[in-house]
Amino acid sequence: MLNIKQFVKNIPKVELHLHIEGSLEPELMFSLAERNAISLPYSSVEQLKQAYQFNNLQEFLDLYYQGAEVLQTEQDFFDLAWAYYQTCQRDNVLHTEIFFDPQTHTERGIDIGTVIKGLMRAKQQAYQQLGVSSEYILCFLRHLSEESAIQTLKAAKPYLSDIVGVGLDSSEQGHPPEKFQRVFAMAKQLGLERVAHAGEEGPAANVKNAWQLLDVSRIDHGVRCLEDEELVAQLAEAQIPLTVCPFSNVKLKVVSNLSEHPLPDMLSKGLAVTINSDDPAYFGGYLLANLEACAETFAWTAQQIADLCLTAVQASYASETRKRELSQLIDNYLAEFN
Repeated sequence: MLNIKQFVKNIPKVELHLHIEGSLEPELMFSLAERNAISLPYSSVEQLKQAYQFNNLQEFLDLYYQGAEVLQTEQDFFDLAWAYYQTCQRDNVLHTEIFFDPQTHTERGIDIGTVIKGLMRAKQQAYQQLGVSSEYILCFLRHLSEESAIQTLKAAKPYLSDIVGVGLDSSEQGHPPEKFQRVFAMAKQLGLERVAHAGEEGPAANVKNAWQLLDVSRIDHGVRCLEDEELVAQLAEAQIPLTVCPFSNVKLKVVSNLSEHPLPDMLSKGLAVTINSDDPAYFGGYLLANLEACAETFAWTAQQIADLCLTAVQASYASETRKRELSQLIDNYLAEFN
């Protein structure tokens, strides 16, 4: 019989909270910097990795935006996404929904089409060659103005068939969801799905306002919803998915270590939790590593792990046909294990 670690590795998985710029591994960062004649403030991959010690979200974001400067051409964005898709194949992630931050690049003079075309080419190749299906979610940077977000949405209009929805990321403190009500209403009119980061560093009120004011169908992170019992009950009843990122929460000091993570409490309260990696190049592991660590720390059973994977399938924006296919694969794998 397979052990739980092998079970976690081989079970079909779905990831719903992954920033493509946050999958930029140091080795690829140096390679792209050399290709584009960009000077990095680090002498080696090892020195760069040593900088990945963060006290809060903002310290991480400063390094994240600095690293993204090496992304210049359509080929760069293809190479970035293709590297991530290869980790999906390695870890048996069969469907993934990927955030990208156009403003990180357009603020540097990169055309939004350059970004999207590179990502889309990788998406198509990943499905054809690796069997990994995916969707892209365009995220607005919340530390910038809503007007900037609106302009970004307008610039993306020629590429709406390439994106499934919009999201909201970057610095949560001081930039509540209600700041972006107009642009999310515009996205809804365009038929786009809506998600938002909330309740990571910000309070439970941000989770509530993202859900109610931005009309999102998923909350990214959401761990601080536990501070509001009434909200927890409402989220559980509505089965609003929470895309939790355990390693990220530890690395950014949301919790001091994994054993103190509120995941068991969230699950016991009936919340629709999914496990994800967020910015794996910076936080120390992709989806598989997050799921393995949680399974070991919380002594999850095969059934609990399968349930988490099934929740992710149902919370995804994959087609109903793809959802049925993925769910069946998970059910079949669990049956073989048992």
